[in-house]
Amino acid sequence: MNKKMIGYDAKRIVRNGTGLGSYGRTLINDLAPLMPDTNLRLYAPDAGRDDLRNQVELRDNVQFCYPDHLRFRLQRDWWRVKGVVKDLKTDGVELYHGLSGELPSGLAAAGIPGVVTVHDLIFLRHPEFYPAIDVFFYKRKFYQTLREATRIIAISECTKRDILYYGDFPEDKIDLVYQSCSTHFNQSVSPSLIEEARRKYQLPQRYILNVGTVEVRKNILLGIRTMAKLPSDLHLVIVGRQTKYQKKLDAEIKRLGIGDRIHFLQGVPNDLLAAIYNQAEAFIYPSRYEGFGIPIIEAIQSGLPVVAATGSCLEEAGGPDCLYVGPDDVDGNAAAILSAIEHRNEIVSKSQRYVKRFENQDVASQILEVYNKV
Repeated sequence: MNKKMIGYDAKRIVRNGTGLGSYGRTLINDLAPLMPDTNLRLYAPDAGRDDLRNQVELRDNVQFCYPDHLRFRLQRDWWRVKGVVKDLKTDGVELYHGLSGELPSGLAAAGIPGVVTVHDLIFLRHPEFYPAIDVFFYKRKFYQTLREATRIIAISECTKRDILYYGDFPEDKIDLVYQSCSTHFNQSVSPSLIEEARRKYQLPQRYILNVGTVEVRKNILLGIRTMAKLPSDLHLVIVGRQTKYQKKLDAEIKRLGIGDRIHFLQGVPNDLLAAIYNQAEAFIYPSRYEGFGIPIIEAIQSGLPVVAATGSCLEEAGGPDCLYVGPDDVDGNAAAILSAIEHRNEIVSKSQRYVKRFENQDVASQILEVYNKV
């Protein structure tokens, strides 16, 4: 008997270490064992990074597919946004899932149902965080995807509201399915990994943690300014890719005279990231706007109390027992961090009960329910 065939946009799976890449890899690893009679074909313009691709567990029903006949990157990029449809038809794909907010042009005309996960519409809600040319192309992709989609998965109520506000799409065809996170963060961390992380990254004895791209929207400037209000033996460790925003942060760190208490790390693998979470005293996430906020769940699963910013959807990710402050409230942030550390056990216990709703198999089962509606 021929197996069913589902296709996936796997560009971010093989190219993005965090964010959209983590979402795709985690979801495929969770879905594959639930669908032994279905082939999951992962369509990517190239093989990407070995370390990321190898995070997808090898199974008989999981296969990567690349346009090996195309030599140039421009050709491969075109293949992803349009040319892949021909391959989907040839391969007998019965459903295509765009994991990062995009579907290829011509999918609907080819008679292939399309499901798309929309993570956020920050480029519409806050275009000031992006170059104008990026906003132009993101908008084109979004509205083109609406024309191709059979159903949309929104990863938060906040994102669902934005889809309804900015897009012309039936509400009864939008499914709310929260995001799960890698299982690295709800497992015990070995003493050897803890020691390796401390030695490799020269971690301070006491620190609070932030994880995320170092960019304007993520607003780690609030965290840096807060450090001047906190005890001098407490440090801030920031894990994430740096951008030109770093210059503003460096200037503020110098002005405050706290350079010895701020530590920036990049390119940290998941196992060592779990060890860095494990040794922190609290987690801060002062982002001005998010589609969901998966690092909050990683932190809670790692046993950390969370202090996050109000104004978007972070309350959905963290639940009622995390602490929330305005994204410009330095004094409030400092007080919340001290309170989080003092009441850590109580906050973490309640927060961990809340985030059980994001457990991997539950999320994967909800995704299957969406597929069954198509």
